[in-house]
Amino acid sequence: MPHAPCPIRKLINFIHRCFVRLFFAPHNSRRTRKKVKHYFSGCLLLMLLGILTFGGCNANQSKVNKSPVIHLTLWQGVNPPPNRDVLQKLVDKFNRTHPDIEVESLYVGQQDQQMPKILAAVVGDAPPDILWYNPTITGQLIELDALITLDEMLENSPVKAEIDPTLYASMEYKGKIWSVPFATNNVGIFYRPSLFKAAGITELPRTWQEFQEVAKKLTKDSNGDKQIDQYGMFLPLGKGEFTVFTWLPFMWSSNGELISGDSQNPAGVILKDNQGAIAALQYWYNLIQDGSAMLSGPERGYETEAFLNGRVAMQLNGPWTLGELQATGVDFGVFPIPINKRPATVIGGENLFLFKTTPERQQAAFKFAEYAMSEEFQTELAISTGYLPINLKSRQSAKYQEFVQKLPQVKVFLDQAKYGRSRPIFPGYNRISDSLGRAIESVLLGKNSPIEALTTAQKRLDIIFK
Repeated sequence: MPHAPCPIRKLINFIHRCFVRLFFAPHNSRRTRKKVKHYFSGCLLLMLLGILTFGGCNANQSKVNKSPVIHLTLWQGVNPPPNRDVLQKLVDKFNRTHPDIEVESLYVGQQDQQMPKILAAVVGDAPPDILWYNPTITGQLIELDALITLDEMLENSPVKAEIDPTLYASMEYKGKIWSVPFATNNVGIFYRPSLFKAAGITELPRTWQEFQEVAKKLTKDSNGDKQIDQYGMFLPLGKGEFTVFTWLPFMWSSNGELISGDSQNPAGVILKDNQGAIAALQYWYNLIQDGSAMLSGPERGYETEAFLNGRVAMQLNGPWTLGELQATGVDFGVFPIPINKRPATVIGGENLFLFKTTPERQQAAFKFAEYAMSEEFQTELAISTGYLPINLKSRQSAKYQEFVQKLPQVKVFLDQAKYGRSRPIFPGYNRISDSLGRAIESVLLGKNSPIEALTTAQKRLDIIFK
C-alpha cells in the first residue's frame, strides 16, 4: 500500500514552484509577484512548523517508501495557446501511466523571452529538469556545463530506430548527442485562396519574380481613400530569432551560406560580400518598397490576426499554426517558399534538453523524453497541432496518413522537408542571429542598404569571434 508523501517534502516542492513562478514566470504583475512573495514567506513558516510537528521524515518512512514520486519540471514555450493545451493533455497522460514520476509543464514565454530565464536558472543552479527549446541553444548550454549527454541512454532505447535520421544534425555537437527531437517543422507560405480568386490569380507563384507579381496584384485600396486595405504579403519585423529563421531560406535559395568551412566554427561566419544574403535582403526590401508587403509589429511576425481578417493575403509561417487556423474556419492554403536559384526552407522545431541533476531525476527525465518521441505521442501531437512527427512510425501510420489526406496543407511541409537546412548549434549562434536580425531590421526600415547592414554586422561579429 503506498504511503503518503512526506509533509516536509511536499512543502519543499511547493516552495520550489513558488520560486519558479516568482522569478521566472513571464509577465508577472506587481500584484501577482507580491501575492507569490506572501505565499513564499508563508511556506517558509509552514516548513518550520512542519519540522517541529513531524520531526522531519524519519528513517523508517524512508525505508518503507522505496519508490517515492520523482517530481520533474518541464520548461516550454509552446505556442499558440491551443497547442499548449494539447501538450498538457499529453503530459497528464504520462503522469497517469507513470505513477512514480510527476512532470509539471510550465510555460515560460516565447523563446526570445526564455533565454535570460534559462541562463539565470543555470547560473543560479536551479535549472528545470527538462527544457523545450530550439537546438541553437545547444552550444551555450554545453559551455555552461549544464547538460547531460544522451548517447548511452538513446543507444539503449528502442525509440532510437524510429527517429527521422535527418534530425540528428540538430542533436549532435562534436560527436556527442545533447538533445532529442520533440517535434519538427519547416517554413512555407500560407495564403488565402478566396483572396487569390478575387484577384483573378489562378496559379501559385513558384519563383521570386512570380511571387512579387502576385503580391502586387493582391495589394489594393478597396475604397479609394489612398490607404491600402489589403496587402499581398506579411513580413516579420524585429531582431529576434523568428525574423532570422524565416529569412534564412531566401538567402539559401540565392546560394548564400551563413558559415564558411567548418559548420561548427563561429569564426567562419560570412555576411560581408555575401551575395546570397544581399539578394535576400534586397528582395524583402523590394516587397516593402513597391507597397505590396506589410510589416508585422516588432517581434510579432508569427501572429496570424492580419492573415485571418484578410488584411494580408500571404504570410511566412509553419505547420505549428495548422491546428489554430483549422479551428477558425477561415479558408487557407500553403505553397513552398518561392525559388530564386534553388529550392530551400529552414528546418525548425524544438528539442528536449536534460539538465544535470541527480541520476534518478535524469533517468526519469529520459523516460519522459522517450515518451515524447514515441509513435503514440507524436501522432497525437501532430494531428492536434500540425507539427510534423519526428517518429517515422508515426508518419507512416494509418491514422496520420488519414489526417494528411484530410488536411493536404500538411503534405506541402512534408514534401518540402527534403530541401530543409538546420541552423548552426555551436556556442555563439545567438550572437550571429542577433547581428543578422539587426541587419534585416535596419534594411526593412530603410535605415541601411543590404551591403551597409551586412558590413556592419560582419564588423561586430569579427570583434566577437576573432
